[in-house]
Amino acid sequence: MGGPGPAPEIPRSAREAALEVLHRVDAGQAFSGVLLRRVLERAGLPAADEALAAELTLGTLRHRAEVDWALSHVSHTPLDDLPSRIRAVLRMGAYQLMFLDRIPASAACSQAVELAKRFGHRGTARLVNAVLRRVAAAPDVIPADASTPEGIALRHSHPLWLVRRWVDRFGVDEARALCRTNNVTPPASVRLNTLRGTPASVAAAIEALGVVTAPSMLAPEGAHIVQASPHARRAAYAEGWVSPQDEGSMLVSRLVAPRPGETIVDACAGSGGKAMHLAALMENRGRVVAADIVPAKLAANARHAKRLGVTIVEPRLLAARSLTDVLPAGADRVLVDAPCSGLGVLRRRPEIRWRIQPEQLRTLAARQRGIMEDASAAVRPGGLLVFSVCTLEPEEGPAVVSEFLDAHPEFDPEPIEGAVFARVPRGPGAFLYPHLHGTDGFFVAMCRRRL
Repeated sequence: MGGPGPAPEIPRSAREAALEVLHRVDAGQAFSGVLLRRVLERAGLPAADEALAAELTLGTLRHRAEVDWALSHVSHTPLDDLPSRIRAVLRMGAYQLMFLDRIPASAACSQAVELAKRFGHRGTARLVNAVLRRVAAAPDVIPADASTPEGIALRHSHPLWLVRRWVDRFGVDEARALCRTNNVTPPASVRLNTLRGTPASVAAAIEALGVVTAPSMLAPEGAHIVQASPHARRAAYAEGWVSPQDEGSMLVSRLVAPRPGETIVDACAGSGGKAMHLAALMENRGRVVAADIVPAKLAANARHAKRLGVTIVEPRLLAARSLTDVLPAGADRVLVDAPCSGLGVLRRRPEIRWRIQPEQLRTLAARQRGIMEDASAAVRPGGLLVFSVCTLEPEEGPAVVSEFLDAHPEFDPEPIEGAVFARVPRGPGAFLYPHLHGTDGFFVAMCRRRL
């Protein structure tokens, strides 16, 4: 039960849009942010409905443990025994009843029943009606966290294994603060395209389109969207004035510190967010080799370059081990923004907390070590190797870099300057923490190849 099944061509309401995303996330088809954007573009809903769809989708994912706990206390049918769409209908309805005071209980229940009728049958509609009315009539109070990992995991909707790790590393208060921050909607951060002007002039240009921003306190080219309609946001993006990007990601590119005229490698370029930023920092002078092994990501890379007016980025279908084939003399700086668990970006991709299991961390770390090893061969003598991952887990960060340095005496760790980062007490690199820095969570380290 609960396979992906056919999705409706065009969602007719905010709740239908949210349901489609929740159902497809449950099936593991993609990340919620990507799916939500695509579904909303297809649906063409009014701005208020788009905002509601985003709230229902992300809120339901962020608070899944609390929602499931409440549903399990009033339903005789286990959630896992229900079809995926009906499970999503119940979770979305319970989320509204438990967390959205502005939506009347009667509306939350009746709309959920209508969805159950459309995507289920009479029996599932009756089940949804009965379960949600029990939640509305006598909602169970989620137990206080009681300063235990079990309590924090339930009250702040994180997997217990992850909370236990954070309590061991950070202590109860800081682990709780991190979990709370992961359940708060992050600011809508954008990078202003400095190839089109100064940050101030670009901000003025997009304000004329209807996008009002406030400057970032962490990155000169960063900004937070204060007010904008979906149409205005899309116009600013399509015309090449801005790119959505977290400030933590911008700080990673700034640590690479590329100079105009240099040769830079982005060894795990993906769709090119950091590669485009590196090109802007280089004033579009020099060479940025954007390597990846997924053709669709490189196609997106090329589209972003065209949209932003970037001409020095070269998308290359290359694994890190093949970089020296195209750069026999080496590169001045190599960025390895390695694939990872993503446990530092739970504010934006809340479903990751339910997808990743602890045993996967070791496998991911081994892959990261391999990529770093391969990419290091492309660093010229005196050049810089920067390693970054959007996770907070030590296996994927300090341990990877420490093992690399132990195996490569030709590289020395380089200190990370600036007050923003939290240094690793005994080891290379530094962290950015959502609850301390207001950014996505990152680990980053720099290694300099000896001359």
